[in-house]
Amino acid sequence: MNPPATPRLHIRELQSTLAGPFSFDLAAGQCLTISGPSGAGKSLLLRMLCDLDPNTGEAQLNGVARAAMPAPAWRASVVYQPAEAAWWLPTAAGHFKPGQMDHVRELLPQLNLSPDLLDNEIGRLSTGERQRMALIRSLACRPQVLLLDEPTAALDPQSVAATERLLQKELAAGLSIILVTHSEAQAQTLGHRSMIMRDRRLTEAAP
Repeated sequence: MNPPATPRLHIRELQSTLAGPFSFDLAAGQCLTISGPSGAGKSLLLRMLCDLDPNTGEAQLNGVARAAMPAPAWRASVVYQPAEAAWWLPTAAGHFKPGQMDHVRELLPQLNLSPDLLDNEIGRLSTGERQRMALIRSLACRPQVLLLDEPTAALDPQSVAATERLLQKELAAGLSIILVTHSEAQAQTLGHRSMIMRDRRLTEAAP
C-alpha cells in the first residue's frame, strides 16, 4: 500500500489572540471554501496562514515547516489576496516583474481585461477591473497555495463566471486554494470541501 500523500498545506492548532485554534489539511489541486458571517474570523485566518499576523501553531508546506523557511519565501508560495488589494505604484504594470509579463498577458483575456489596462493609472480602473487585476497579480507569482478573500465580490455575473473558469483551470493544474466566499453557488462550483467559520472557530460543513 502506498503511503498517504503529503498534504500541500498542513495546519495544526494555528491561533492568535483573536482567533483559533485552526487545524486542517489541504491537498494539491484542492479548493477549501470557507463561509460564515462578517466578523466571524475568516480574514484573520487567511492573514495567519500567510504569516502576516502574529500566531502560534504548526504550519507546513509540502512537509516543510514554516519555521524552517524565510518569511518572504513562505509568503511567495502561500499568497494572500485581500478583498481590497493594495496598490503602491501608479499603474498595474509596475507591480509585475519582467519575467512575469508573458504569463500576465496570457491571463488578461481570460478575465476579459484589455492589455491596455496595464498602463492605465490604477485610480482610473473600475473596482471590478482592479479586483480582477489583483487576481492576475497573485497568479503571476505562481503560488502553491492561494488565499482568496471574496475575490468576486465587486464583479458582474459575466466576470464572476470568467474568474471561476480561470480558478478551475488553475486548480486542475495543481494550485491549492482557500476561498472565502458568501456565495453558496460559488462554493459548490469551486469547492472540493467546505467549512464554516463561527465565533472564530472552523467546523466542517455538512455534505
